[in-house]
Amino acid sequence: MSLEEKLKILADSAKYDASCSSSGSTRTNDNGLGNASFSGICHSFSSDGRCISLLKILMTNCCIFDCKYCINRRSNEVKRAIFTPEEICEITINFYKRNYIEGLFLSSGIIKSPDYTMNKLIETISLLRRKYHFNGYIHVKAIPGASNYLLKKLGSLVDRMSANIELPTSDGLKLLAPNKNHQKVTDIMQTIKENKSKNFVNAGQSTQMIIGATKESDYNILKMSSNLYDKYHLKRVFYSAYVSVNKDNYLPTLKLPPLKREHRLYQADFLFRYYNFKVDELLDENHPNFNILLDPKVTWALRNLNRFPLEVNKANYYELLKVPGIGPTSAKKIISNRRYYTLEYNDLKKLGVVLKRAKYFLLCNGKYFMNKEYFTKNFIETNLLLEDEESKNIKKVQLSLFNE
Repeated sequence: MSLEEKLKILADSAKYDASCSSSGSTRTNDNGLGNASFSGICHSFSSDGRCISLLKILMTNCCIFDCKYCINRRSNEVKRAIFTPEEICEITINFYKRNYIEGLFLSSGIIKSPDYTMNKLIETISLLRRKYHFNGYIHVKAIPGASNYLLKKLGSLVDRMSANIELPTSDGLKLLAPNKNHQKVTDIMQTIKENKSKNFVNAGQSTQMIIGATKESDYNILKMSSNLYDKYHLKRVFYSAYVSVNKDNYLPTLKLPPLKREHRLYQADFLFRYYNFKVDELLDENHPNFNILLDPKVTWALRNLNRFPLEVNKANYYELLKVPGIGPTSAKKIISNRRYYTLEYNDLKKLGVVLKRAKYFLLCNGKYFMNKEYFTKNFIETNLLLEDEESKNIKKVQLSLFNE
């Protein structure tokens, strides 16, 4: 099989793993190719808005496991391929020299045993670092069940490592992936947490959960995520909408992946990481799932209207953060400028505060943006839904580079 054909098979097989992210790497280039310290590498956007890229492949799509949701499961009749360590190095270096990529995300099916697979990953990364002097960003997916010695050896060679939790509960994992268990994954996370340093997984760790393959609620999913962040200091939990690639009695029959649900979970994840929300504020046993039509911050505000409308000239920073439509930048501008004058709605517009949602939950100098009698859950929810629908129907036009 040609290298090109292998690449086509193993790049396609890797597309379902969402947990390739990077930032914060400190690996610099002393003598060789690539540099991870300035940009971080992933198929995503960096904190300053740059789109950054990496080669994302499997070492092999052969696997001894038979996870019901996985396209590469043992019982599937799919075309199989395996890269040698030298082949992965050759592709990575050639792609890097052509400026196609800035780094590598490498994962693998499990061949023979977890330790055997981990040894092959170590051999590959060692070649890249020592023979080819590649100092660019490398993210590797760890193999659950491999020995601690091998995990530490691999961790000394890479910038980021991920160990995928796969499904939010142990019961779900037992049903769909009986060869796997959460304990082996969290053991990896604990080892990375205990050993993280400048020379060991310096850009941190991440994980991934499949959404919609089992019946857990959004509340169950976010409780698991919050626990992982707190206990193992993860950089990111990635949520991957379940894509139906196999037929099985234990799998749901979904015509389309639950992408809107995935999006709401990412929004909620952002709220409890950066906006001082608690999971139990956003959801609870009585409200276990998000409203797909409204973002989680709006849903929370509508359930807690007794906290609003909030006087913009008096609310503290954390109270302002909980207003739909107001983020850290807007909250800081409000607090900074109200020292000098009393803020009105027009002042907020001049400061760049987006009032599309925020106006429904704010008072400016004691005044509501319209008659106060309209401050009701039904009125606000109806208007927000109508505004969202109208914005979807606006014709999008590409801006021209030239005057028209």
